[in-house]
Amino acid sequence: MTPKSPLSSFMNFMTPGVESWLGDIWRTRGWRSTLLWPMAWLFGVLVLGRRMLYRVGLLPSESVNATVIVVGNLVAGGGGKTPLTMAIVEHLQRSGYRVGIVSRGYGRLRHDVREVELQSRAQEVGDEPLMMKRRCQVPVFVARRRAEAAAALLDAYPATQFVICDDGLQHYALARDIEICALDARGLGNGRLLPAGPLREPAQRAVDLLIHTGQRSMATGFGSRRVLATHGVNASGAVTALRDLAGQSVNAVAAIAQPQAFFDMLLAQGLKLGQTFALADHASYDDWTAPAGHAPLLCTEKDAVKLWARCPKALAVPLEFTPEPAFWAALDTLIVARRNP
Repeated sequence: MTPKSPLSSFMNFMTPGVESWLGDIWRTRGWRSTLLWPMAWLFGVLVLGRRMLYRVGLLPSESVNATVIVVGNLVAGGGGKTPLTMAIVEHLQRSGYRVGIVSRGYGRLRHDVREVELQSRAQEVGDEPLMMKRRCQVPVFVARRRAEAAAALLDAYPATQFVICDDGLQHYALARDIEICALDARGLGNGRLLPAGPLREPAQRAVDLLIHTGQRSMATGFGSRRVLATHGVNASGAVTALRDLAGQSVNAVAAIAQPQAFFDMLLAQGLKLGQTFALADHASYDDWTAPAGHAPLLCTEKDAVKLWARCPKALAVPLEFTPEPAFWAALDTLIVARRNP
């Protein structure tokens, strides 16, 4: 059995309160960050040592019979990885390729290898894998070890040409052909490793492509555009134009890494927000009570896969994520080079 990564062990201690406290520390190299530096040094030794074990073959990286594209980031927390994963899947589909997705399925109750079905429950497969399945309509498999998920996917769908690994940059047990790093407006924070800073790995870690999924935080890399769609959809598939909600108060809830970003996007659409509920990332909604009254309730697609069971009238507003054309050109060039060495 492959040992757990230092990152996985660290994230087990990351409660919403701890994450919020650390988030304040990670913005600067203040005294609190400096106090945590010895732990960050130890974390760095473990991270680099583990990576070296994979490089020399003492820990195995498993290859699969498909081109593997890994999407991830260097910082803890959401960085736009899942929207980027879905955009890459849709790009490859438009090019005529057969594509599948693998993910850990963060937050799910079980740890087996499992295919995500349209009728799956988020508690069983994870909210993001279920969202990707519903949006992309491609095979999606989840497992604690992405290598096992990829093997199961290809066993079930052997004609698959590309396997896209969501949030797998540090999962070296799965050999990869292309690595893509997503950074949001936070950039690299204070540039220190966990827990003194937000970095999962040293900032010098090389990747094939770097893309900014929000406001550009570094001079290098490709840009992108993130906006909310101009409509929301409820559990029955009925579509409501956001412009039809203008002038009335609406409520909003988000259990994502940065809920305020979703609320700000709703305000940018000209909506008037009444109550807003910022829940912990991947929150189950089991203990959440919807506000009373008849005001429309808006949420993200990621929330909808859990929220609709309790609030079927909630309107999920899709996120439209569009990398700049130069990113697609660079990705296509890499694909040709890696598939035809």
